[in-house]
Amino acid sequence: MTSILLAKKIRRLSLDMVHRTNASHIGGAFSVADILAVLYSDILKYDPRDPKWSKRDRLLYSKGHSCTSLYAVLMECGFYTSEVLDTFSQNGSSFTTHVNHNVPGVELSTGSLGHALSVGCGISFAGKLKRSDFHTYVILSDGELDEGSNWEAILFAGHHKLNNLTVIVDYNKIQSLGSVNEVMNLEPLGDKFSSFGWDCQEIDGHHHPSIFEALKKDRKDDSKPFVMLAHTVKGKGVDFMENQLLWHYRTPNAEQYALAVKQLDQT
Repeated sequence: MTSILLAKKIRRLSLDMVHRTNASHIGGAFSVADILAVLYSDILKYDPRDPKWSKRDRLLYSKGHSCTSLYAVLMECGFYTSEVLDTFSQNGSSFTTHVNHNVPGVELSTGSLGHALSVGCGISFAGKLKRSDFHTYVILSDGELDEGSNWEAILFAGHHKLNNLTVIVDYNKIQSLGSVNEVMNLEPLGDKFSSFGWDCQEIDGHHHPSIFEALKKDRKDDSKPFVMLAHTVKGKGVDFMENQLLWHYRTPNAEQYALAVKQLDQT
């Protein structure tokens, strides 16, 4: 499956889950869909028949509130069947409204923002000590960079030259209560990472070739961890959701759902 088709499926499945259960966070699920599609189509080493394969790349999905996009991509890649997504947000289900490590293919339960990067640094550091071949990826939301724990981890990774670590920031510019620059301005974000000893690249987070080229660039001889600042659009793919703060939490009603389905099917 091409990454373009996979991204389309991720958005549609996320929309279905959120609408069916009156859940939220559809805006962030849409903004990260293209990143996940390229990762699972062309970048990550994984085996859906053996989710704990020792040589797999580790992906820690820190923005656990946008869980539907991760659940969707794992299903499309064969970690489980589509029927289990019908249990999303149901009592007793592992498919909770924040990412749950009991779901096959999920490395870490997330949603309490600011934790996954520290865990990712530990995994990367251990892998480097053991001379393991796997690579560790961490997807962060932009708003969670307000958390001080992330900056301690960023400092740690630069100091220990964790060149087996890649961070992807889903930089959609909107967090729960307002725009990022109003709540806690992050700029100049690239310069901050660079000053902490990171190799940094800014890209269009919806342009699949740019995502692929940034992640596939040979950095084996580099002594730095890598961060990709992916400039994205909250609610990407549905015009009335794009760049709208309300769609951080809002659930689409029947009319909005039908219109969103129509737009996603036309892309």
